[in-house]
Amino acid sequence: MIDYQKILETITSNCALSKDKGEIATYIPELAKVDRSRFGIHLVNSEKKEFQSGDSNELFSIQSISKVLSLAYAISIIGEAVWQRVDVEPSGDPFNHLSLLELENGIPRNPLINAGAIVIADILVSHLENPKSDFLQFVRKLANDDSIDFDPNVAQSEKKTGFRNYAAANLLKSYGNLKNDVDIVLDFYFHQCSIAMNCAQLTKVFYLFMNRGVCQQNITHLSISQVKRINALMLTCGFYDEAGEFAFEVGLPGKSGVGGGIVALLPGKYCVATWSPGLNAKGNSKLGMEALEKLTTATAQSIF
Repeated sequence: MIDYQKILETITSNCALSKDKGEIATYIPELAKVDRSRFGIHLVNSEKKEFQSGDSNELFSIQSISKVLSLAYAISIIGEAVWQRVDVEPSGDPFNHLSLLELENGIPRNPLINAGAIVIADILVSHLENPKSDFLQFVRKLANDDSIDFDPNVAQSEKKTGFRNYAAANLLKSYGNLKNDVDIVLDFYFHQCSIAMNCAQLTKVFYLFMNRGVCQQNITHLSISQVKRINALMLTCGFYDEAGEFAFEVGLPGKSGVGGGIVALLPGKYCVATWSPGLNAKGNSKLGMEALEKLTTATAQSIF
């Protein structure tokens, strides 16, 4: 029997001793206000037993982690048609890079880079009656938690500084891969990224990706095939241009965000979320990456 609680507490103690905690993402002004020394970790296993340590109940901006949720929602609505507008290959480039978009005629390399997530946002804007509130309700339903909400200050901060996202959206529009007005799509996208959650809530939301498409309320949201595809994308594309390193060191599908959050999962076993706002050079949480490597090493559990 694995003592997850003891392992998480040891990881938290080790992370507290780390001298290099990474650098805060300052290009989104609201994120620059967060204390770099914070660290939390929360794990829920297949039996819904929860284990946590550190600042696991502290709210933070999930940022790009939301891209997995918008993709799941889009797939639940239009199914395989999603793949006509986004590819499924790792980019090997930073998350906000634009050069590949032009080389590949406006088809983003995958849905977890910014350009791909903007296309997914466009799909949701086209199919939802009230896109922002409907998406928020989808996330709340997965977690069974109506307290989850957008952070309007973060959304506004992103809108004021999201010049590369405006560039990507206009480039997509020029290739015909954005059907709605650029401002409307980006307003949805910035709000999507601004959702605030803590580690505990994240593990509840992502439970369905560990549990064959079935959330903690035993509602089926995705087919086994759809979950397989999303988990494969998280493994190959979930960490910007550091996905290979995460697979090599940690060995789990997962997704990071520049708010310092990381969520990862071992199908059929557990879902785990970490938060530490200091980032490494690739934009991933420095202590979060280290913590998850320690977790899979200590438990001897990974997909490999």
